[in-house]
Parts: sequence; C-alpha cells; structure tokens
Amino acid sequence: MDKQNILERCNAICRNTLMETLSIEFVDVGEDFLTASMPVTSRVHQPDGVLHGGASVALAESVGSAASYLFLDTESFAIRGLEISANHTRSKSDGQVFATARFLHKGKTTQLWEIKITDEQNRLISICKLTTIALKKNL
Repeated sequence: MDKQNILERCNAICRNTLMETLSIEFVDVGEDFLTASMPVTSRVHQPDGVLHGGASVALAESVGSAASYLFLDTESFAIRGLEISANHTRSKSDGQVFATARFLHKGKTTQLWEIKITDEQNRLISICKLTTIALKKNL
C-alpha cells in the first residue's frame, strides 16, 4: 500500500472519535515512523491560553496506537496501551503541533514508542513514551 493510501486509511478510521474532536490528522508515514498533526486553538488550551498537556498526551497516544496497527501484526494480535508518560518542554498558544512515533523497542509482546511533539519550527514541545502490549486474538 502506498503512503497516500495509508494516510487516508488512518484518517478515515478517526471519524466520530476523540481524534476527530481534537482535529488530529495523520500527515506523514515512513518505514519506521508515523506523524500526525493537531491545530493549537482554544479547543485544546488550558485556562491560561496555552496547549493543555492532556491534549498533547491524547495526540501522542493516538499516533503511537495508530503506528502500532501499521507496524505490528494486528490480524493475529490486539494491541493495547499499557502506560504513557509525558514531559512538556515548551508552551504553545497557536499554530500546529506534530507528533512523530518511532519504536524504541519492538518486542513480540511489549513495544516501547517514543513520540516527539514539535512545532512548525521543529522545536520540541513534549516528549512521550508509550508502552503497548500485543495480545493474541482468539481466532
């Protein structure tokens, strides 16, 4: 499947979900990464007008989970998130943020993802780690 078809498929499954509510859109994919974007507007602000850390974490988990489905065997296994952690390094009040998920560890049972959230100038906004587990489906 080509890059455009993969992105279209990822975006199509987001209808009527949190990802659509937050205007998260998958924008790039490669052999070892998936990237999504999210606009920074008042919809994702905390009360003092900057990007809410929870919105950043929702973006990170969304792109990490979608990457799991792209890069793991989801016909035989169900993928579930086990833990996510985030460090926020810079505030942002408008524009776009981009989250890119890459494997740190691709085990048969557990996987560890690094998700970097950056702004339009590629400055680090947040860095997250997501642990997922592959559970055998009863086929």
